[in-house]
Amino acid sequence: MQSTRIERAGARDADRLTALVQSSGAYRGRYYSIIDGYRLAPEYVEHHQVFMSLDAAGDLLGFYALVLDPPELDLAFVADHAQGMGVGRRLVEHMIARARAFGLREVRVVSHPPAEQFYRRLGAEPVGTVPPSPPEIGWERPELRFTI
Repeated sequence: MQSTRIERAGARDADRLTALVQSSGAYRGRYYSIIDGYRLAPEYVEHHQVFMSLDAAGDLLGFYALVLDPPELDLAFVADHAQGMGVGRRLVEHMIARARAFGLREVRVVSHPPAEQFYRRLGAEPVGTVPPSPPEIGWERPELRFTI
């Protein structure tokens, strides 16, 4: 994807990252409860490895949040209009490079069920499932691992 860049998000970006989460078509219908009222706090963005993909105009295409301890890809979202353009792949590759730079050996992913195949195509291996945690999450979620 040409004319895009990945850069570190800061506290000032929390609102636009939240807006991307809230607008995600992947969480409509039965999955909406997991993002209903969800907000990324500026402190969360500052504390974790949060990186965003921007187009040439500076518009947000996607982002991820890597938690270092314990190592987990906590969030990964791509704007609906940017789906299928390689944004997600670039973000995951960037996350793996960051994990490697921090000396991590693996990164856990608790996946949104429709995103499981995406992570598997990028090399994540299934390791189990995470049971529902009502009331927000009423379904099992695939648990995967990227080996770094």
